[in-house]
This record gives sequence, structure tokens and C-alpha cells, in this order.
Amino acid sequence: MGSLSLVLILLSHACAVSASDSRLHNDNIFILAGQSNMAGRGGVINGTWDGIVPSECQPNPSILRLTAGLTWVEAREPLHADIDTNKTCGIGPGMAFANAVLRDPAFGIVGLVPCAVGATNISEWSRGTYLYTQLVRRAKASLQHGGKIRALLWYQGESDSKSPEYAKSYKGGSSIRRTIYKDSERSSAGVDLPNVTCVDAMGLPLEPDGIHLTTPAQIYPNDPNHPIVLHDVSHINA
Repeated sequence: MGSLSLVLILLSHACAVSASDSRLHNDNIFILAGQSNMAGRGGVINGTWDGIVPSECQPNPSILRLTAGLTWVEAREPLHADIDTNKTCGIGPGMAFANAVLRDPAFGIVGLVPCAVGATNISEWSRGTYLYTQLVRRAKASLQHGGKIRALLWYQGESDSKSPEYAKSYKGGSSIRRTIYKDSERSSAGVDLPNVTCVDAMGLPLEPDGIHLTTPAQIYPNDPNHPIVLHDVSHINA
């Protein structure tokens, strides 16, 4: 699992998404997708979350979360508690990312759309599958109130590393970013293709199960001293 990457797919002229809360006036929507390390297992040991929320992941009135019922609420950990319901969720990268983005006070409101489900492989996210359809449904649900999807944060790959054959097929399956983009957009006119930024997870600390990232590991990509992702995000609030 330590060899995985957090992938940030930036949509420079992205599709509009739903916002049932008028506070989303700055249109900064981020989709969180992939498997368990995006859903969050930080602080989860033997099926129990320790309940520890570090300062980097604390609630902020400027960070909202789209619930399973498609309503906006103030975001709190665990972000995926009502999405990845068959496993215990803990700390993931979403809240640390959102709080890091908001170091720029001009950025405005951040809306997080959790979609990740643990133990899924890339083929389960291809067009026409249940997970893909649910992700697009959640993105489209808020179209009527405007807003823009600024990026898709994607953390997945453990299930596809079981054999060389699975690993080789991963590149083809990763076209999810293009198909989601096309299926969610309002108009095909004048839309740029996504940009992609990767943060390598190699060497980050793991929970005792040897698979899932610890809470500090989930926070690491958003550390001020590791600003790869945030540098790119700072250019999309326009």
C-alpha cells in the first residue's frame, strides 16, 4: 500500500455541481473517490476508530460535506461514515486537504463529496458500474444550484496490486477521470481536459494491518513543507 499515490485531477473549466447550501458561493467542490485509504482508516485498529481528530482535520464552518442523502452539512470526521458503510471509517485525507486549501482566506467555501468505498478495484469504477454511477449521481445532484468541481482526489490501487496482470491493467482503468468528467459536465463546449498531480505514498507509516495509512500519513500530503498538491489548487480559484 505504501507504493500508492494520491492523485489530484484538476478541472480547470469543470462541470457545475449541486449546492443545496447557499454558502457554496465560491464553487469549490472536491470529489473524494477510490478505496479505503480515501474513505479513511487512520486511527482504526481491529475495527475500532480511536476517535482522535488532529488539528489539521478539525471542523471548519467553511468546509461542507455532501451526505449520503445529498444534503450539505458542516464536514466532520469520519467523512465517509455514511458512504463506506460496511467498514469502520476513520481519518482520511479529505479534511486535512480542505483545511490546507483554506490557508488562503480568499479561497472561500470548500464542499467535499465523499464517494470512496474500501476494497474496490479499478474495474469496479469503470463506466456503467454501481460505484461509477453513484459517483456521477452525487456530482450531478447539486447541478441545479451551480458550483464547480475543482478537482477529483483519487486514492486507490491496493486491490490492483495483487498480481502483475492486475497492475498492468490499472492504466487502462484509470481513465475514470475522463469518463466522469464527460458524464458530469453540463456542456461539452470549450472544456479543457483535466490536469493530473500525483503525491507518492511510498514510505508513509501504516497501521498495524500493514495496509492502511495512519492518521499522520493521511495528513502528510497537506503539510506546508510538502505543498505539491496545494500549489496546483491555488491556481484554480478563478
